[in-house]
Amino acid sequence: MPTTRKYISYCPVRQELGMKAVLQRCLSASVTVDANVVSSIGKGVLVLAAIGPNDTQKTVESMAGKVLKMRLWPDESDGQWKKNVQDIQGEVLCVSQFTLYASTRKGNKPDFHGAAKPDLAKDLYAHFVSTIQKSYQSAKVKDGVFQAMMEVALVNDGPVTLQMDSEDPKKSSGVSTPTSSSLTSDGPPAGPPVGPL
Repeated sequence: MPTTRKYISYCPVRQELGMKAVLQRCLSASVTVDANVVSSIGKGVLVLAAIGPNDTQKTVESMAGKVLKMRLWPDESDGQWKKNVQDIQGEVLCVSQFTLYASTRKGNKPDFHGAAKPDLAKDLYAHFVSTIQKSYQSAKVKDGVFQAMMEVALVNDGPVTLQMDSEDPKKSSGVSTPTSSSLTSDGPPAGPPVGPL
């Protein structure tokens, strides 16, 4: 009679799409729409932000906290990466940027199906900006114009540019997740054997 043994099989889990942001440390930045400057900042951080289809108010609030806490500046003794935008009393300019979700794996035309639908993105992006304003100083937090054709000007300081992703909204990951399965010793193992369990 064949002996039954348990193995760990590895099944790929679909990676959920959460919020993305690109932070650029800047000396100045501005947004122009229809030849009119709608927002501008001095020293601080330009934030390009994209909402994912599985984002929630919780995930965008978490990202807003990261934006304010990310240490991008040196301290008085020239220790690198010691101060965040609040520490230096800098400004924040947020710009909606759904193209951060571009997929370029196939062909030469970018695919943006990974981004959230406009209605969801608009609401959660507005919540993202308002969370930063409420958590910092409202007058120091500026915004672009959602879905508008914008001209974004920037003097990058460094240059320093960081890409950040929110925590997985559905607590899944892009790595394989182990699942238990039973096979007889006469059949091929479903994954790397770990011995009898």
